[in-house]
Amino acid sequence: QVQLVESGGGLVQAGGSLRLSCAASGRTFSDYNMGWFRQAPGKEREFVAAISWSRTTLYNADSVKGRFTISRDNAKSTVSLQMIGLKPEDTAVYYCAAFRSRPFTEATTSSAYEYWGQGTQVSVSS
Repeated sequence: QVQLVESGGGLVQAGGSLRLSCAASGRTFSDYNMGWFRQAPGKEREFVAAISWSRTTLYNADSVKGRFTISRDNAKSTVSLQMIGLKPEDTAVYYCAAFRSRPFTEATTSSAYEYWGQGTQVSVSS
């Protein structure tokens, strides 16, 4: 089992920044590919970004590329999502997730992930 706990969400004005963190425990963190998804009210869960165990990164280019940066610290068992230039449409619950049983090429698909955090709310006001 892997336990994931997100933090860093909050309310920010458009154009502002936030840094989300996800702390992992329970298994060898460096073995896992990590991802961030988000879900806005009334919408399906959407892929945001992912980082492989070898630090290859993948982004939802249409929505966040150029504004969000994913990173990981294996020594601290954490994955972070730095968000700048936030827009009202970024408002959502952000989830951290982990997987290792599927190829990293499947990182954009929520079904590839084995473990999920509880989520942290990000609200962007206009």
